[in-house]
This record gives sequence, C-alpha cells and structure tokens, in this order.
Amino acid sequence: MINGHKSFLGTGWSFPPEFNKDTKNVKMLSDEEDIESSLHILLTTRPGERVMCPDYGCNLDELVFESLSTTFKTYIKDLVKTTINLYEPRIKLNGVELDESNELQGIVLISIDYTIQSKNTRYNYVFPFYKNEGSDIIK
Repeated sequence: MINGHKSFLGTGWSFPPEFNKDTKNVKMLSDEEDIESSLHILLTTRPGERVMCPDYGCNLDELVFESLSTTFKTYIKDLVKTTINLYEPRIKLNGVELDESNELQGIVLISIDYTIQSKNTRYNYVFPFYKNEGSDIIK
C-alpha cells in the first residue's frame, strides 16, 4: 500500500512527477491509468536513457524523417510489439495498427490493442507519432 493506494496492477508516480503542496504527497497512478502511463513512457524513452536498464525503451524518435513505405510500417509495428512484449508484462498484446490517414500533416497514430492479464479486460491506447514535431512552435 502506497499513500493509501492498494492496487493489484501496481501503483506508481505520475510522469512527469506532480507534487501536491497541501498534502505533501506525490500524485500516484494506479491500475489501468498506471499501465497507460507506462506504455507512453516506454514508447517515448530512447534505449540508453536509463542507466540501470540501458535496453529499455523504443527508438521511435529516430524514425521521424523516414518515408512511410510498407516495409517501414511493418518495421514500426514490429518494433512497438517487441518493446511492449519485453517490458510490459501486465498486458497481453492483441495487436498494433497504424493510422496514416493524416500522413500529409506529419501524423501517424499507433493504435495498441491489449488485454490486462489479471482482469481479462481489453483496452486500446493510441500513441501519436509526429513526423514534424516542430510545427507547433509559437512565433
């Protein structure tokens, strides 16, 4: 039990960490919310960023300027599947799909369909993969 949270699926700090000045506690995530946050962290971490776990992460940011060919789409799906299967044991991966309907705007959505092992409940997480990160810069 951490800060009053008791969860079978796990409880962890929010990321980025948020602190409540009044309660003097850190914001905690539990259950499905914790798994979704873990997936986001996994897909946005570069391998080598974590000193104690140098293989952790998925190097999607290195692929931003690649052309979206059939081979490349297959590579992205395989990379995401492999990374999730290695580092998120709380879920069973049902599938990974790419939505490239906004490709001309530089957006590819990676849809991850999964089942939480202990609950046998299906969920879907959509990870936005932007090919042009700098387009939202305010002038």
